[in-house]
Amino acid sequence: MNPDAELPEVEKNVALRADGRNVPENPQPLPLGQIFPEPAETRFLKWLILGADGVRVGWSVALFLVLTFLCMAILGAATALVLPHALDVRPGVFTPASAIFQELLQFLGLLAAAALCALIERRRILDYNLIGPNRTRHFFAGLSGGFIALTALVGALYAGGWLHLGAASLDRMAILRFGALWGLVFLLTGLSEEGMTRCYMLFTLARGIDYWWALGTVSTFSLLAWWNTHGSGSGGVYLMALLGVAPCLVLHFKKSASAGFWQATWLTSTFFGYIHTFNKGETWIGIFSAAAIGFVFCVSVRLTGSAWWAIGFHAAWDWAQTFFYGTADSGIQPTGHFLTTSPAGAAIWSGSSDGPEGSLLVIPVILLVLVVLILVYGRRNRAECPSPAAQPQLS
Repeated sequence: MNPDAELPEVEKNVALRADGRNVPENPQPLPLGQIFPEPAETRFLKWLILGADGVRVGWSVALFLVLTFLCMAILGAATALVLPHALDVRPGVFTPASAIFQELLQFLGLLAAAALCALIERRRILDYNLIGPNRTRHFFAGLSGGFIALTALVGALYAGGWLHLGAASLDRMAILRFGALWGLVFLLTGLSEEGMTRCYMLFTLARGIDYWWALGTVSTFSLLAWWNTHGSGSGGVYLMALLGVAPCLVLHFKKSASAGFWQATWLTSTFFGYIHTFNKGETWIGIFSAAAIGFVFCVSVRLTGSAWWAIGFHAAWDWAQTFFYGTADSGIQPTGHFLTTSPAGAAIWSGSSDGPEGSLLVIPVILLVLVVLILVYGRRNRAECPSPAAQPQLS
């Protein structure tokens, strides 16, 4: 009689050990974590650094900023060795030659940092809010919008008697030369500043920022602005920080699907205002207007599907302000400009040394830009180019 015949089917193919107990012929090894359990400290560090989609967004952005400034410093040091006088800038002098070197170094440093982060996250650089439909059309629409908006602001200042316009200060060939040089400067400016805030930072933060982390970071920017005695216009940072507290809190408690995007918008806009406090001659209105236009740029990313409209608007606004009308730009007076202007009257209306961005009239102009942006793109593009969803990190 076969003894195996009396055993249940599930006990077939089981060998007898020397002690008489049955064991599987091919036992499965225990997971390593059960044999050698991870220390509590290791589990805590993993929880602190890693989330459901890979590295937590706060660490990703921190790494990006560190790499950006490190790459900029390395490129700056290399340029100083090869071209020792290229970065020499006299106080109060803002020329296209010196600005091109500075903006090019910033752009290349940012590009290198973005490439490293894209490699770590297994993405393409274009994934950071640079892919979307009609990119070329949006870029040129932004160029047109930036020039028209700045012209409207200058026109309002002129009509109110807070800005005096003079004649052209250059001959025909100089106009073409300086116009092209300043155009290159501010194209690099748009690519650098939008690339940092509305491309990498907005994309990354939107995929996982929490309200309380956003609040803590925004509060930190406000504290740093208050602490920075060499900065100016810190009140604009406080105002932008306060304006986002209640709306983002409501979205957080509603568990809105768009909460992450708007919290990232709040944080990056406040950060954009904060970095402008290091410019000399800024006022609280100028800093708030920088943060507010940063908010509008974030809205444009959501409506158009990419940052190209914002890049174009940013470049054209600065070009019109600096070259075409010859006004101060963020407290800096340019050389080599087309028209000549001078502020007049109370600083709160004229902008004084801050330029048109420091005038209280800039706020209704920014609101008008926001309304036009929503009217033009809100209905037509929302269906065909949804807001850029944060893709999960693949690493």
